[in-house]
Amino acid sequence: ARVPVEAVSVVNEEIGSGRGRLEWQSDLPRNPASVMKLLTTYAALDLLGPSWAWRTPVWLQGPIRDGVLDGSVVIQGSGDPKLVIERLWLMLRHVQQLGVREIKGDIVLDRHAFTAPDSSPAEFDGDPARPYNVKPDALLLNYKTVTYTFTPVAGKGYALVTADPPLAGVFTDATVATTAGACDDWRSALKAGLADPARVTFAGVYAKACGELSWPVAYVDPASYNARLIEAMWRDLGGKLRGNVRDGVAPSLSAAPSPAPNAATSSVSTSASSSPSSPSEPASGAGTWSAAVSAPSFEITSPPLAEVIRDINKYSNNVMAQQLFLTLGLVQRGMGSPAAAREALRAWAKDRFGESAQDPVIDNGSGLSRDTRVTARWLTRMMQRAWSSPVMPELVSSLPVNGLDGTARRSQATQGRAHLKTGSLRDVAAVAGFVLGDSGRRYVLTAFINHPNANAARPALDALVQWTIQDTTWR
Repeated sequence: ARVPVEAVSVVNEEIGSGRGRLEWQSDLPRNPASVMKLLTTYAALDLLGPSWAWRTPVWLQGPIRDGVLDGSVVIQGSGDPKLVIERLWLMLRHVQQLGVREIKGDIVLDRHAFTAPDSSPAEFDGDPARPYNVKPDALLLNYKTVTYTFTPVAGKGYALVTADPPLAGVFTDATVATTAGACDDWRSALKAGLADPARVTFAGVYAKACGELSWPVAYVDPASYNARLIEAMWRDLGGKLRGNVRDGVAPSLSAAPSPAPNAATSSVSTSASSSPSSPSEPASGAGTWSAAVSAPSFEITSPPLAEVIRDINKYSNNVMAQQLFLTLGLVQRGMGSPAAAREALRAWAKDRFGESAQDPVIDNGSGLSRDTRVTARWLTRMMQRAWSSPVMPELVSSLPVNGLDGTARRSQATQGRAHLKTGSLRDVAAVAGFVLGDSGRRYVLTAFINHPNANAARPALDALVQWTIQDTTWR
């Protein structure tokens, strides 16, 4: 792959004994890409616990008469990374179960739990339509993405186009012409027009040979996504809305974050599963966030943290990782800002591992960064500690299994013998995790490549995993 050995760092160490089997440039800080999610998810499990969950309170402000709410519905985000369309549907359905068919006022969305500088989804690599570039939001709905599905109709010369979820005020072409060509670069062939927030077009063609395929896309105007989604879903449920869906503030602020349900609050636990597509305009507002004083009418509770980190690590979901990162700042420091989150993670690392010159450089907790740095030695030490911690089962089970699932499904090493977090950016290829050797011994393996040809060297990382598995040949 024409990658010099100077661009590589590796540590291979037996779990428990600390005996190093292979070590190369382990003390050089490298960009780990998405392998950095190991730090964020392990710290979250350790600090919050595997059963910790986000709560999204909802208020019905006003009396309900003959199905009409004489007031507004208020939804307060607390950073839940898993408010996918199934769970949002259940939330709005519960509003109707409480007797509301028509809302006389507005639907108010409180997004003040997170504070982050304004930034464009295009700032990282110039491609705002990629779901991995979606920015965190205290009220992140469905990763701020739309999935377009293309279904060829036999003998008709076109494919049906569906958008899920539909957004209010957005027109999408219902069909696209089909062609008999090969199913190669089918997304480019569609000639999609995604830049207009009110209209999505497909001026190209779709190869019939592709069959039915889906394309998740980050919505071009993330600031209006929530309002468009909620309005469309509420009306689809048969509800009426006289006012608007708008940003605002929940009833007066002043309690601790993530309040526990109380006797005046009904809690609706929803854990509908949705495959993460790995995907908001940052929330506005400043200051320390806190939950509202008046008891909500009900709350939506997220799946437990142990389940959420499986999506983060197995599918390397960047926006979910950043939601968790900011949540650590919110819960540990009272502010859902990047600075508070970095402070919380640094304090945790210092408490668990002490302070050293090798401490990681933390940016946004997801690894989608050019500034993050960590040494292979430090990360290996963290993973050794994780293996002996009470949350080891939850962390390990969240990692992709080589050759079988998640981002490690294409691994060519012996299937099912390693739980590995992968990392990939332009100029970065990385892998870190736990490997079971033929001898029955287990190893921590960490490897970083920082070089323009890094991703061409992935077969070398696979070979390193395989060498670790075949430990009876080198013991």
